[in-house]
Amino acid sequence: MSRPIIDRYTSITEDQQPLRPMKLSTRSRYGTRIVLELARHYGGKPTQVSEIARVQQIPVKYLEQLIRTLKQADLITSVRGSKGGHQLNEKPERITVGQIVRLFEGQTDLVECVSVPEKCTRAEDCRVREVWKEATEAMYEKLDAITIEDLICETPAPE
Repeated sequence: MSRPIIDRYTSITEDQQPLRPMKLSTRSRYGTRIVLELARHYGGKPTQVSEIARVQQIPVKYLEQLIRTLKQADLITSVRGSKGGHQLNEKPERITVGQIVRLFEGQTDLVECVSVPEKCTRAEDCRVREVWKEATEAMYEKLDAITIEDLICETPAPE
């Protein structure tokens, strides 16, 4: 019997190849961090891009691209001028992590055969496909239950 060897990044057994973690894109991860940073300042003055980039350690050029997407989705608004910046357009308790992930990923399924069954010749009879569908639904159900307000309450403010 092989013993699992687990570290922070991989999980392997002595007789297997490393298993890589499933990943959301950096767009989803950084987009959530941007919204979280703006939520910390909700109701106050606008937050400048340079401040968000510094605190969240996101490259400015990439952050600007993500902000455009968040603005197009009407999650944030921009204020012009020397005291300008960005702020949330919604209360933090009305924005969910699921909304942000869908914005940047689309309604992504864990495996392609769930959303595009014609790509798989076994889709009609595959019992495992239903498992992937349920897992996707459970993931989004969980992400939809977590608001940005919840994250503010759980996350210490950065220095």
